Amino acid sequence: METEAATAATRVVAPRTATGFEYTFPAIRGIQAGREYYVSMCPLRLIPKIFIFDEDELSPELRAQRILNKGRLPALTKYILDNPEDYVFSALTASVDGAMEFDSLGTDGISYRAGQLRIPMDAQFLINDGQHRRAAIEQALKDNPDIGNETIAVVFFHDAGLARSQQMFADLNRHAVRPARSIGVLYDHRDSEAYIARVLAGRSEVFKGYVEMEKSNLSARSRMMFTLSALYYGTQSLLQGLEIETNTAADLAQEYWEQVDKSLPEWKMVRSRALSAPEMRRDFIHSHGIALHALGRIGNSLFRESTAPSRWKKRLTPLKKVNWSRSNADWEGRAIVGGRVSKSHQNVTLTVNYLRNHLRLGLSAEEQRVEDAYLRGEA
Repeated sequence: METEAATAATRVVAPRTATGFEYTFPAIRGIQAGREYYVSMCPLRLIPKIFIFDEDELSPELRAQRILNKGRLPALTKYILDNPEDYVFSALTASVDGAMEFDSLGTDGISYRAGQLRIPMDAQFLINDGQHRRAAIEQALKDNPDIGNETIAVVFFHDAGLARSQQMFADLNRHAVRPARSIGVLYDHRDSEAYIARVLAGRSEVFKGYVEMEKSNLSARSRMMFTLSALYYGTQSLLQGLEIETNTAADLAQEYWEQVDKSLPEWKMVRSRALSAPEMRRDFIHSHGIALHALGRIGNSLFRESTAPSRWKKRLTPLKKVNWSRSNADWEGRAIVGGRVSKSHQNVTLTVNYLRNHLRLGLSAEEQRVEDAYLRGEA
């Protein structure tokens, strides 16, 4: 059953123009760069029906937006379906190729800005920003039609031609900056692994006070040893596939990293102020994201053999003999490429292989393939 709000959001009314029936949106009128635009709410069930994309077959110069990346849709759709009570989507931005008439509620003040926006049903609605949200909404509606009466904000501009639409796309995306992964982990209260990373950063003697919580890169002078994103990915690889309760997982992860800490004296030296964090990061690689990720994968292998501390802790003993210094030529091509630490998937695997060999752990078939390619000089 439709809610009153959803029913009021968009109506199809009797024809008032020669072109046919109209959509009527309750809207607010605004002005940008001397042009009127309108903000309204649209029921999700109407989004797939009235908003279109450019044809994928058109060449880029004839389109007003990028081609839909269908690989993004499963995650966006799952986000809606898994969080029906607290998902959040920002507004869609659309150009309307057709007449738009705005009926104000009054002649001045707020009443002049508020009213009804009337758009002929034969007008075309082209999304300038939000095509992936639109496609995800369409997919989610198939699995959960009940969300059809919920609404999303839509900003309507008059379509002033292809060049203007292309410029709108460029302008809307020109200054878009993806937030640092660390702050995403800090603020994510749905992801249990993000929760575990925050717990470790807050209570483990290894990490407390030495984790950068917002940025995913450390400045040369930062007193921090790790980033929250590096801790997140390292712990994620550590716990991957282990079916244990979240708090138990957090305890296990803390025990593991504190055991690793015993084999890395430089970490303790920073905490005791015998060595500065910038000096440690400059001369060693074991606090970098690639090292935490690799150590996490090593721990995951040990946990799969046995989560009994007496067993996996003993297997970590040879870790003390690993030379983590940047000057160690063994890291070139593995963790370091051209003098810089690399976090590529291949380099993570090569770093894992190096540690496995030191700990006398076998390589998987994929790890062996990457290792063989590296030894042949193909990596």
